[in-house]
Amino acid sequence: MSELLVDFITSLDGYASGEGWPGFWGLDGPEYLAWLGEQPEVTYLMGANTYRLMSGFAAGEVPSGQDEFRPEEEASVDELTQASKVVFSSQLEAPLTWANSTLVRDDAVEAVRAMKSSGSGLLSTIGSLSLCRSLLRAGLVDRFRVVMFPVITGATGAERIYDGYPDVALEMIEHRTFDGRIQLVEYKPRVLEHTPLGAPA
Repeated sequence: MSELLVDFITSLDGYASGEGWPGFWGLDGPEYLAWLGEQPEVTYLMGANTYRLMSGFAAGEVPSGQDEFRPEEEASVDELTQASKVVFSSQLEAPLTWANSTLVRDDAVEAVRAMKSSGSGLLSTIGSLSLCRSLLRAGLVDRFRVVMFPVITGATGAERIYDGYPDVALEMIEHRTFDGRIQLVEYKPRVLEHTPLGAPA
């Protein structure tokens, strides 16, 4: 049976990106990049918006506010290109142009449920905030990982991650600090039917 990881890279205040900021908010370091390079092989899950954005980067489109990719950003995009990717969308047309990408038009929750029960290895989301929210709400997420960068993007932040989430209890299973400033926290999530002050979950 496959394991599902929801994996976010965020500012301290919970934004997935910030207008005018480079990738990793320009604050990645050698420890963090080395850790990224050590990650096991995964199948990435994403929605149409993330696919359009990331496949555009793979085709050479530079993020807004940048003149060119930094070497570490290029390496990250290259690794994604080589990885297996499943894209959930009723709008995109097959065949997808980004290498190693498979389009699934079926309901994402049911498709991932089937992938988990019939597969092996690790499934991991990338971006795709609404997809992550749906998978968590359905109780399919085994691990919930957040890497927080030491910035607050209150004025420029985009894509607030946790809006629309249910209440979730989180049991910590891993934590680590990279380069003296980047904080990783990883949890086993449990969606609550009731708040802690109400009936037991």
